[in-house]
Formats: sequence, C-alpha cells, structure tokens
Amino acid sequence: MSPAIDTIVWDLGGVLVDWSPLFVYHPEYFTSADDRDYFFSHICTQDWNEQQDAGYSLQQATDDKLAAFPDSKWEQPIRDFYGRWTDMLRGPLPETVDIFRRLKAQQQYKFFALTNWSAETFPIALARFDFLHWFDGRLVSGQEGTRKPFPEFYQLLFSRYQVNPTSAVFIDDNLRNVKAGEALGLRGIHFQSASQLKTELNLLGITGH
Repeated sequence: MSPAIDTIVWDLGGVLVDWSPLFVYHPEYFTSADDRDYFFSHICTQDWNEQQDAGYSLQQATDDKLAAFPDSKWEQPIRDFYGRWTDMLRGPLPETVDIFRRLKAQQQYKFFALTNWSAETFPIALARFDFLHWFDGRLVSGQEGTRKPFPEFYQLLFSRYQVNPTSAVFIDDNLRNVKAGEALGLRGIHFQSASQLKTELNLLGITGH
C-alpha cells in the first residue's frame, strides 16, 4: 500500500501562473499564419526557450538567434521574445491558486515548487505574485542549471528538502515532466484544469480544497 501523501509539488507556468508567448504573438502580430508557424517551429521554439530555463543568458540567446536568422522580418519577433516577456506573464490562474490556498490552510502538507523558469525572469514573478511565497521551498531551473524532465532536477528536490517521492504528488501541465517524475517514484497529476485537478486530488485522498 502506498504511503499517505504529505507533500504536494507544483509546477508554476500553466498551472498556477498564466504565462504564454501567445499573449504577445497574437494572430495579428505576424503578416501571415505561415510566418507565425515558422517562427515557433524553427526560430523561437520551445526547446530553445528551455535552454534559457536551464540557465543560458537571455541576451546571448537573443543574439544567437539574430545571427542565425538575419532576415530583417525576424528581428523584432526575436527581440520581443524576451524583450516583451513581461507581457507574456498574464497573472495567476485564480481557481488553481484557490486550491493551493485551501490546502495550505489545512497545515497538513508540505508544498514545493519545481519549475522550469529563467533565473533572470523569475524575480519578476516573485515580486508580482504573493502565492509564490507560500511554498516551503522552491527549485527554479535557471538557478540550478538543470531542468525538467532531467532526473537530476527531481533528485535535487528530494535531497535538498528531504522529500520522499513515494509520499508526494507532483502536478504539472506537461505530460513529459509528469512521466519523468513518475519514473522516480512520484505520483503524478497531468494538470488540465482546476476542476480536473480537484477530482484527481480527491482520488488520492486529498480533500478540503
């Protein structure tokens, strides 16, 4: 029988924080849908952004892309990815934050954040959102030089905060990251909505949210 859950590990972006490049690169931003698709599939890709989440300089990453794609039509979109990063940070996801608040009030669980986030931009979120200070500990990939889904990032959480993975649940909107956590013994919830999260928590015996 699995141990009772005493620890809840949260991803941030897409779970508690509403962040998306689409808040900047809205449908009218590019002159065509083809340009938009090319930009995200070949230039400022998710894999590229995750390099900065793991500690690579935002300025150097921007300069690298400008050199690799010298066509003038890409210059402003490339610069805007980090130049307008604060516009991508829309705000909290209130229904999920409310779940966190109610669980925190029970004083029954430990709470940790395990987030892929640039060390250069995380302080902006930390200053904006009070709930980021509710955790018993945070691991920010850009500060640690590694990120999800690499096992060493999860292992760092376990060792630094004495987290027993078999008594912890991990919530992330990226299924790849959930699977990586499960491979190390965490019980995972692939976050899709606040209502779905409540249902999944209830199934694990976590109530009162």
